[in-house]
Amino acid sequence: MNKISGTILDPLNNRQFPGEITIDDGHIRSVERRREADVSSRVIAPGFVDAHIHIESSMLVPSEFARLAVQHGTVATVSDPHEIANVCGMEGVEYMIDNGRKVPLKFYFGAPSCVPATPFETAGAELTPDDVATLLDREEIRYLAEMMNWPGVLNDDPDVLKKIESARVREKPVDGHAPGVTGEDAKKYASAGISTDHECFTIGEARDKLAAGMMIAIREGSAAKNYEALHPLFLEAPDRLMFCSDDKHPDDLVEGHINRLAARSLRHGYDLFQILRACSVHAVQHYNLDVGLLQPGDPADFVLLDSMESMNVAETWINGACVFRDGTVRFDKVDAAVINNFRPRTISAGDLALKAENDSGSVEMPVIVARDGELVTEKSMETLNLTDGVVQPDPERDILKVAVVNRYKEAAPALGFIRNFGIRDGAIASSVAHDSHNIIAVGSSDEHMATVINQIMEAKGGIATSGPSGTDLLPLPVGGIMTDWPGDETGAHYKRLTRRAHDMGSTLNSPFMTISFMALLVIPKLKMSDKGLFDGETFEFV
Repeated sequence: MNKISGTILDPLNNRQFPGEITIDDGHIRSVERRREADVSSRVIAPGFVDAHIHIESSMLVPSEFARLAVQHGTVATVSDPHEIANVCGMEGVEYMIDNGRKVPLKFYFGAPSCVPATPFETAGAELTPDDVATLLDREEIRYLAEMMNWPGVLNDDPDVLKKIESARVREKPVDGHAPGVTGEDAKKYASAGISTDHECFTIGEARDKLAAGMMIAIREGSAAKNYEALHPLFLEAPDRLMFCSDDKHPDDLVEGHINRLAARSLRHGYDLFQILRACSVHAVQHYNLDVGLLQPGDPADFVLLDSMESMNVAETWINGACVFRDGTVRFDKVDAAVINNFRPRTISAGDLALKAENDSGSVEMPVIVARDGELVTEKSMETLNLTDGVVQPDPERDILKVAVVNRYKEAAPALGFIRNFGIRDGAIASSVAHDSHNIIAVGSSDEHMATVINQIMEAKGGIATSGPSGTDLLPLPVGGIMTDWPGDETGAHYKRLTRRAHDMGSTLNSPFMTISFMALLVIPKLKMSDKGLFDGETFEFV
């Protein structure tokens, strides 16, 4: 048995007191009050839970993600494996479950609801309604993952409704994903049985979804950062809030996780126990997770904090075992198998030339307008020059070429233009390109773009740069979206690539996270798939 004392924070019962917990056989045997003089100065709180995340977006396999996350007090995640499912199908979901089992952190996976996310792109696999039902039959699968096909819900698509019904009859919750859906549409979306949403980027949208009966997961990831817009909801609906990352790149994960949102909320002056409930209690209850909340009989999942104000984690305990202490992770790195689905080939600069009908002059083109810290984009119409019938980017006006290259079969690249990446001379590319994970590249010239695309082709996955100082690549051999490298090493290499992008002129805070969402068709307004430029509001090609 272990006995641990300190100031106990009990968000289930809204109380804070000096006390001692006794741990026996991985569970909390007792929680007893002690005199303040008899306990340590440490603060004991329930471990943190990320209420919605794609582990794959950390570019780490689950076992390596865990080694970073426990350093920040994360004991569990509600994880949607649809990234690897889009690449490798059911085998990919099985891979995530198996790898996650090898470490103490509690991964709770969902059944991906939208593989492929839309019929307007080429993915590496498809999960049918029967596949989804098969996954939902498994004990490890706790919920139906985010229903991105919100038009299908609103239009009563039979396959969409069948997937939702499969979750309902198994009494498993259904996660939402409906950016910009408000009013009566939000009511219909929720009435289909969808109980959460993490895509709200305005407080008005969140209020409509709360009114429709949904819980709101406040997202603060590497690309989409909605905390500042949504944190006033703690004054309106604190019992309906959770915290989530959605997508967390490795450099961010090195710095912190849900604990940072807790500290930030304290600085805003919100109630400590409401914050802690958003950090753990609400996700545990909503998804019926086997995660302890500092009650007798619970699994012994908790953190020891240096102070309540900083939420800096000194120790993390999972199932009664200390998994992080004094800066050291206390479980071993595990060997990760490699699965993939990639057809490498060479792309030439000529393959990336976008030809117009006339040979000279100019042409008006639709341009994707990226927004820093957002998944949504805008659309603008811009006049671009022609040279020998080829439409030219204009780096001086920050109008660059964007290309999406099918990684699963031979096909011509889809080409267009994009603004706000800021690259003056060079290119960046990634095979992390939600949700089908084809290769996406942005650059100032076809030559630089061909270089980065071919680096990724040769490695069968990665993120890459090409510029005046040369080339660089972080290989991602697992599904073309993850590495088996240690998390800190991956984070350091990722930071180096980000610096290279900034040296080429990019002003985006996280250019590789931003580029990874420029192919996500279910987020408005204008995106690029391997089949062409796509309007995410009308769900039609431009």
